[in-house]
Amino acid sequence: MKLITKIRLLILFFMIALIVSGATAMPAETGLNWLMQYKNVMPVRMGNWLQTCYLALVDTNAKYPFLAYGYDWLAFAHFVIALSFIGPLKDPVKNIWIIDWQILCCVAVFPLALIAGPIRQIPIFHIVIDCCFGLLGIIPLVICRRWIKKLEAAS
Repeated sequence: MKLITKIRLLILFFMIALIVSGATAMPAETGLNWLMQYKNVMPVRMGNWLQTCYLALVDTNAKYPFLAYGYDWLAFAHFVIALSFIGPLKDPVKNIWIIDWQILCCVAVFPLALIAGPIRQIPIFHIVIDCCFGLLGIIPLVICRRWIKKLEAAS
């Protein structure tokens, strides 16, 4: 497989992952309701935490449905970030700076989660899960960056 094809497929994978991740933010109450079916197969603290989150969403959505608009904007942000990859998809070498920026965004997940998490009383296991998004995002982006540099050297 040609290097440019591998780069584009990896970028497409990342774009799709962002879109799917964003789309799951909109039906947060529905998603947590579904997860509650599996509460008894989770570690007790995790299941209890997710149930607390679910009950908080149900209560908040019943009393203040406009606050869920924040989830819509969170989803929209994911979609916009995915769109930022159109440049590298078309011309990876010229637009490598977007890959670099996205790597920095993944790194920025760590201080946000580690600072804001405790302030917002988020359990440590949830903070670790949030940090995993940054870590798992960096991996394909660093691979993509290496391939782009290799493509640039070959040109």
